Amino acid sequence: MSSPVLSVRDLQVAFPSEAGRVAAVRGVGFDLYPGRTLGIVGESGSGKSVTSMAVMGLLPETAAVSGSVTLDGHELLGLGDGPMSGIRGDDIGMIFQDPLSSLTPIFSVGDQLVEAMQIHRSISKAAARTSAVELLELVGIPDPQRRVRSFPHEFSGGMRQRVMIAMAIANDPKVIIADEPTTALDVTVQAQVLDVLKVAREETGAAVVLITHDLGVVAGTCDDVLVMYAGRPVETAPVDELFAAPRMPYTIGLLGAVPRVDSVERRPLVPVPGVPPTPVDLPPGCPFLPRCPIAVDACRGDEPPLVPLSDRAGHAAACVRTGEIVDGALGGEPVFGVPDVPEVDHASPAGRLTREPVLTVEGLRKTFPLMKGSLFRRRVGTVHAVSDVSLDIRRGETLGLVGESGCGKTTTLLEIMNLVPPEGGTVAIGGTDVATARDRAARAALRTQLQIVFQDPMGALDPRMTVADILAEPLHAAGWTDRSAISDRVDELIRLVGLDPDHTDRFPAAFSGGQRQRIGIARALATEPSLLVLDEPVSALDVSVQAGVLNLLHELKRELGLSYLFVAHDLSVVRHVADRVAVMYLGRIVESGAVEEVFGNPQHPYTQALLSAIPVPDPVAERTRERVVLSGDLPTPTDEPSGCSFLGRCPLARTLSEHERGTCRGEIPLLTIKDGAAEGDSDHRNACHFR
Repeated sequence: MSSPVLSVRDLQVAFPSEAGRVAAVRGVGFDLYPGRTLGIVGESGSGKSVTSMAVMGLLPETAAVSGSVTLDGHELLGLGDGPMSGIRGDDIGMIFQDPLSSLTPIFSVGDQLVEAMQIHRSISKAAARTSAVELLELVGIPDPQRRVRSFPHEFSGGMRQRVMIAMAIANDPKVIIADEPTTALDVTVQAQVLDVLKVAREETGAAVVLITHDLGVVAGTCDDVLVMYAGRPVETAPVDELFAAPRMPYTIGLLGAVPRVDSVERRPLVPVPGVPPTPVDLPPGCPFLPRCPIAVDACRGDEPPLVPLSDRAGHAAACVRTGEIVDGALGGEPVFGVPDVPEVDHASPAGRLTREPVLTVEGLRKTFPLMKGSLFRRRVGTVHAVSDVSLDIRRGETLGLVGESGCGKTTTLLEIMNLVPPEGGTVAIGGTDVATARDRAARAALRTQLQIVFQDPMGALDPRMTVADILAEPLHAAGWTDRSAISDRVDELIRLVGLDPDHTDRFPAAFSGGQRQRIGIARALATEPSLLVLDEPVSALDVSVQAGVLNLLHELKRELGLSYLFVAHDLSVVRHVADRVAVMYLGRIVESGAVEEVFGNPQHPYTQALLSAIPVPDPVAERTRERVVLSGDLPTPTDEPSGCSFLGRCPLARTLSEHERGTCRGEIPLLTIKDGAAEGDSDHRNACHFR
């Protein structure tokens, strides 16, 4: 193997704070070789992004940085901002997590690409402009001659991230650092961006550092993996080796907590208990000790160093019991035991009709006016957010509602939660049409049956109220007046979600992200609802915490007979928790049915693309999967289609005859049962003329 292009040795980064010295990075070291990709993974606060910022020289002056970072043998630490500015964007390219805040909104993307090239190269503006168009074409921006004059706000999130990749590779860098480049993107866009990143690596021959929390992305993209915990590496190995035979308990826990889209068996996930330590005055010994199920007295001594394994080349781990762990097990028993979470009974499609409905939506329609002008506003069009959506949820059932951003999921939720007559169609809660709830008291009665859990637990909880007050608030709204009964109910709720009643006098800021989401769930359960609407309830959580929340939802569903409307973009999570799934595209449901049927035999081309875009945390499986990568972005919802709205992106349409494509252009496909199945045998429907 050639010599490393980037070498990091004993990197230390600390920040001053009121609580003391924050040791954000402690002894990170790795070698990065040309043409290879290193994945850095770990929970939030593990030091991943701080490591990349230290390499780039982008940390504030208050940061104390020591160690060594060499690029082609030249030391970077200690260089001033001037010399580092000549390296950033030239020898080292950076792709940031949020492309909108990283691109200047007042300059076109072409001007920004031209500037990036002219700063580091002696090139005319005309030649740089030509190169900018070529770069946009390389990263898959359609019509690059025209879009080079567009501004960042005129691009979608995925296209902005492609522009960032184009800017990062504009000067043929030796190293590309990608910091969570796909975190905020839909799975279909994520697949496109990862493919573009691979193309960029192949075109430039650069080495890539990919910082991510998604182990599926690591499995399909990286050559080597570095796992970080409490600011330091705890395991490093080639990607196949790490996923097949992890030797550090923390890595084993992360892998066990990930739901898999390709898994038919829906066993409870394995959460990593506890929370990461605060990087201020860390106690002696292994920092993972309080969360480790196999800790021994030796773990309380000196912190274990990262030691190469004698039986595995290129594999190193920081654990005193590494030699006893074989294939993720200790003495034949799993390091992290599978929690005892009773599985929910899943009724057959025919049997579900015998249970009472808790939510029925028929022909739901919602439009928004498109206005123009500041002083004299006028309507110039209509946004068709939801068109003819029908769904139902039975008692004890979970319906997963999935689709890309902008497909109408959130609008559908809001129309259901408003409890007012919709613009078109009907919404019934527990058999009661919301149109009959004409006064406030009637709507309040319906509200007790329907509650919501939001995506961001910190934003959903009032930071000025204690947990006891937060949980008591819906009880007061429901008419409870007995203080003793309210106090008892608050204690009951907090125990129900696995928290300590003695902590209800604390404020939300004193809890971790997963604990705050449990508090949000407890608040939603206060009025004993029959249906919980879960709006991306785990997307803001680390995978280790996510597993515990998903297991909790399983337990509550079984104990309380709850029904869930579960909205998510992660189909791995949906497969794990849902009984049935409805796939939305541009305001319409294009496929629905039992999870086993939709995931096992996806019929609509859009569903096939969604499922193929979900990364699997298995390098071997990920490399051999057939991918359906969609081209283009969602069309505008301002024009009501005369035919299939998916036609412009449909891979199936490219194989049809002109006559068949004419049918797609002229007729809106209906959501119907296909493949000759009888109504009572299956409820698997799709909206495609030729599937």
